[in-house]
Amino acid sequence: MGLTKYRSYVLPAALLLGVVFHRICGAAAVASPYIIFTILLLTFCAVDLRKLRPAWMDFWLLLFQIAFAVSCYILVINLFHNRIIAEGILVGIICPVAAAVAVISTILGADRQRVTTFTIIGNLAIAVAAPIIFSFVGEQRDIPFIVSFWAILRRIGSMIALPFFTALLLQLLLPKVNARVAEFKGVAFYLWAIVLTISLGQTIDFIFLHGRGNLGSMLILAACAIVICPIQFFIGRAIGRRYGDKIAGGQLLFQKNTAVGIWMANMYLHPLASVYPACYSICQNVVNSIQMWIHDRKEPEK
Repeated sequence: MGLTKYRSYVLPAALLLGVVFHRICGAAAVASPYIIFTILLLTFCAVDLRKLRPAWMDFWLLLFQIAFAVSCYILVINLFHNRIIAEGILVGIICPVAAAVAVISTILGADRQRVTTFTIIGNLAIAVAAPIIFSFVGEQRDIPFIVSFWAILRRIGSMIALPFFTALLLQLLLPKVNARVAEFKGVAFYLWAIVLTISLGQTIDFIFLHGRGNLGSMLILAACAIVICPIQFFIGRAIGRRYGDKIAGGQLLFQKNTAVGIWMANMYLHPLASVYPACYSICQNVVNSIQMWIHDRKEPEK
């Protein structure tokens, strides 16, 4: 028997370990970039990168993400006049798709090539859109666009670029090595669970750190995350259904790189706004855990 039968328990275990050992996870955070590089390399090696092409689904997902983020910000500012809540929701929605979104998506049945394409396009598009939006609403409006653009691009672009070009060189120059690496793509899920444990531990630690004296705002931000997370999930599925891949649509719109969201909030917005992506991180992984459990109950290991 393989490890597949235990797969649906991996994410809940990662959630629990992250909560219990949240202090230790902070020290282990230095390992996350290397693990993410490995995850993305395994993912990219399993796809013919020369065949990646943008699709209309990518355009509509990005358009909704940006429009929804700006609309929610304007709505909260005008109705409740609360900049912290508005900025928290804004940064939580606008932050880019998770770099390792392909791990869960492909297990659930999404097309690997479609997911990989949007991972690259989505991160680069937000690197352009976010500085423009923050220049109008952020706390650091005096930062020139080019400076903001380069800071965000360097933060999220390098995360994608290094494994992408490594895999591309392997496919072009060492195809046999690439094929061998691609055979281990299933390991990416378990590596992702390790990263999840670390990131959730950091999230819990972050909430404890910023929670003192800010309980009311934190509860509102957490409630907004709980509501908006499934909204993005189901709208993404609706968009994906129109283009033949509802699983990819749902995952690509709702699964966020919340670490980047927290960084952007602290860099450009009110620091307390970063509580929203921190809480959203927990919400999205609860949803992923439920999806994995349902998927593995329907398709038990043969």
